[in-house]
Amino acid sequence: MTSNQYNLDLEVTEVEAAKAVDFGSYDHIIVAFSGGKDSLACLLHLFDLGVDREKIELWHHDIDGREGSTLMDWPVTRDYCRKVAQAFNLPIYFSWKQGGFEREMTRDGTATAPTMFETPDGLQSRGGQGKPGTRLKFPQVAADLKVRWCSAYLKIDVGSVALRNQDRFNGKRTLFVTGERAQESTSRARYKVFEPHRTHGNKRHVDHYRPVHGWSEEQVWEIIRDYRVAAHPAYALGWGRLSCACCIFGDDNQWASHRVVLPEAHADVVKYENSFGTTIHRQKTITERADSGTPYEMDPALIELARSEIYDLPIIVDTWALPSGAYGPASGPT
Repeated sequence: MTSNQYNLDLEVTEVEAAKAVDFGSYDHIIVAFSGGKDSLACLLHLFDLGVDREKIELWHHDIDGREGSTLMDWPVTRDYCRKVAQAFNLPIYFSWKQGGFEREMTRDGTATAPTMFETPDGLQSRGGQGKPGTRLKFPQVAADLKVRWCSAYLKIDVGSVALRNQDRFNGKRTLFVTGERAQESTSRARYKVFEPHRTHGNKRHVDHYRPVHGWSEEQVWEIIRDYRVAAHPAYALGWGRLSCACCIFGDDNQWASHRVVLPEAHADVVKYENSFGTTIHRQKTITERADSGTPYEMDPALIELARSEIYDLPIIVDTWALPSGAYGPASGPT
């Protein structure tokens, strides 16, 4: 079955989708690459499926943007992602909302910021106009993306703006690949493996493919082990999931560990909670949560690496070891 004949609304397993999708029919295959285990597994699985690497490009969304904020991201993430792309000889393009998470969170009667995105022809900017709005609080722990606005505004919308505003996708077939897994949450379990992407139409054919949707975490780590790819340092520090360094879903132990690894950013989170008068977790402040937790046992050298903006270790390693954070609390969407 070719992808032209494939029923995009049909709910199928990832195995059936892999058989049904005609990868050769696509002009562009974009992997939304956070640097985390699931997006890495997506990329490696495409290799296993024999997808033409000349068509693959990685897209990474900088949560903090490029205007000086250091509140949310792991400092090393950007360069880790860049080094993964180099290791597999793939292009990588970065995108972000100007001012990042911090500017969006502190909006007070102002419009959302423009979206910046790298292209083969250079950096572009779109948007930043609209009705003024006010947030002045952290996104709240919830499955609803209107409440947990960080994912919608800083990842999903940013990627969509970049897709809609590049002529190179017009009249072409594009496959957009993301790493959500059903095991992560009841909400993600309802996602389809293959469906039209939200940017599909108006000169563009864009499909959305979730190749590891039905995978267990064990399968994810197995393919990373098979390719001997060093995981992001956060996993070796004890984090079970790579998102923001201070993800709003973090449990008490993760917040206690965050206070050790990134004390400056942690202090800023506390400052914002106090100024907003609204806690992230509603019942406890971040300080109370960190005080209730126990920091992970962390190698000081890995702490320094995670705090650095340069990832200077090999991506492909001779001896691969499962990081200590594997199979730990995911601290992610519910």
